[in-house]
Parts: sequence; C-alpha cells; structure tokens
Amino acid sequence: MAQRDSLKPLEGASRSLRERLNLADELVMALLPTATVLTVLALVEVFSQQRLLFASLASSAFLIYLDPLHGANRKRTLVGAQLLAASLGLVTYVAFGPGYLAAGGAMTATILLMVVLDLMHPPAVATALSFALRAEGASDALLFALAVAMTAALVGLQQSALWLLARAKRRAAR
Repeated sequence: MAQRDSLKPLEGASRSLRERLNLADELVMALLPTATVLTVLALVEVFSQQRLLFASLASSAFLIYLDPLHGANRKRTLVGAQLLAASLGLVTYVAFGPGYLAAGGAMTATILLMVVLDLMHPPAVATALSFALRAEGASDALLFALAVAMTAALVGLQQSALWLLARAKRRAAR
C-alpha cells in the first residue's frame, strides 16, 4: 500500500535541517506554539469555561513545533481533522448524551474518517473525546473553530521561522 499524503513530509522538506537546530533555535521555534496556545486559552477564558475542549490544540501546536514540514501538520490536515472530530464529538454527545457510548462512537468515527479522508492528525482523536464527553453547545463549537484557525496559522508561522533559521545558518556558514 502506498504511503498516505498526511503521513509523509511535504515535497522538498529537509529532514536533516530540523534535526540540527541548536538549543537557542529550538527555543525560538517553541515560542510561536506557546504563544498560540496561551492566546487560545485567553480567548477561551473570555467566552467559555470549557478549557478541556481545547487541550488537543496544545498537542497540535507541539506537533507543528516538532516538525512543521510533516504532512500531518499541513493546514488542510489539521483543520479538516480537528473540525471533523469536533463535529463527530458533538453529534455523538447529542445522540447519546455524555458518556462512554458517545466517546467511543466519536473516537471510532473520527479515526475511521481520518483514514478514509486522508486527514491523519492524531490530536483530533482527543478533540472527539472532549466534545463527546462534555459539549455545551454550538457556541463552544464556533469558538473551537476559531481556535483551530489560529492553530492553522501557526503552521505557516512555524514553516516561515524554520525557513528563516535555515537562511541565517546558510549565511553564517559563508
């Protein structure tokens, strides 16, 4: 079976570059995901008390930091998987109420559809569970969609930061 797009690096991605970052560069790369997650949490605090609904986005942010060029961290994959999972979690919550049946159904459906639709982003499974176990309604879903959009913007920022670091290293090597 051929490798799925969401499980392989983007074309032209340099794997060796990411492995060679020094501690200072790693800290620079970690600042953007940290700032994004803190911004999302501040936004959640203003509009909702459902902080756990957004915990999976912290995992998404870390994966983006770890490897912003990986196919699982593409905007299409991240946004599609997270919104799919939130929707499935909300649907199972409405259908079955909060509990194991809703959680199991949401998790199973999310994994199945991520595979079928080639949207492999593992933190989305936690999103499905969060919404299935404790969803308060459409306002939380809309707020979550906004938080996903902010996290998707992080993908571009991390890719740009990695490119800038690589450029600076090439100039320093001359």
